[in-house]
Amino acid sequence: MEFEPRNNTEEALHDYKLGLGTFTQKMPDIAHHFNAFTEACFKDGTLSQKEKQLIALGISIYSQDEYCIIYHTKGCLDQGASEEEILEAIGVTAAFGGGAAMSQAVTLVQECISDLNQYKQ
Repeated sequence: MEFEPRNNTEEALHDYKLGLGTFTQKMPDIAHHFNAFTEACFKDGTLSQKEKQLIALGISIYSQDEYCIIYHTKGCLDQGASEEEILEAIGVTAAFGGGAAMSQAVTLVQECISDLNQYKQ
């Protein structure tokens, strides 16, 4: 059965997953090591997974990486971050990234939050 995204956020997450799967098939050793490193970085430690996702979202916004912005917005919500916590983290990011960071926050991040919360019930 073919995947039918319900919104732009689901479509982007699906495209990312497909691309990562293709890369993993072609470069399994690199993908394995990258995934292991990433998993270790995002495990609970002194910082919680939620705090780490908020940091990752800020870095994603600052670097203008749309797939990571979507992925880490979802990560923030999955780890229990409230919309207010996400927006506060975005405010800190905008303090460093200026208008470019703020434009991602007022468009892409808010669209993701809306899309992802739409089916939470």
